[in-house]
Amino acid sequence: MKPTSWHARRCLLAGFVACAPLAHAQHPADHWEFAVETGYLKKIGNNSPHDYRIVPTQAVWRSPALFDLWQGENGARLTVRNRLAIVAETFVKGPEDYYLAFAGAPTFELWSADRRTAMFYEIGGGVGLVNSKNVTGGQGQDLTFNWFTQLGVRRQLGAKLGLTGGLYFTHHSNLGMTKPNPGIDVLGVNLGLVWQID
Repeated sequence: MKPTSWHARRCLLAGFVACAPLAHAQHPADHWEFAVETGYLKKIGNNSPHDYRIVPTQAVWRSPALFDLWQGENGARLTVRNRLAIVAETFVKGPEDYYLAFAGAPTFELWSADRRTAMFYEIGGGVGLVNSKNVTGGQGQDLTFNWFTQLGVRRQLGAKLGLTGGLYFTHHSNLGMTKPNPGIDVLGVNLGLVWQID
């Protein structure tokens, strides 16, 4: 029996699990992606007297997987990707009106063997501009740094389309450039629609 014939039969019998090297390029984590994410965040902690409510909207790009931290025998994977986002936040409550920023982070994705479901974790930050109002307890200047983290679940609707949902936290601060520097801590939900773009 020719090796190529044996390989083809093994693929059919094992449901293509044994053909991982041939099918690897079809994995959602191996493609460039674009996502639109939005959510609702509520103030936590006591760093500011203002009861912040923020609606974040983000345009997000994720790179193909840079490397795998782990691969299971059944096809499950733990991958690391890059995430870059343009962030536009609307202040529903609070003295400021908006925040425009860039943010970057690694994305850790734990994919199921069927390539349809993944748990993900992201942690990173960036810089942007808020329209500060010189209000007591508000942000002291327009230049503001951000730090965020997100833990969520992703579900593929098809080969090139997916949905994400996560618990999202973000912190705003000017790193003590003004005093006082109350910052903002908000926590809430974040939902996304993901498209493969390559």
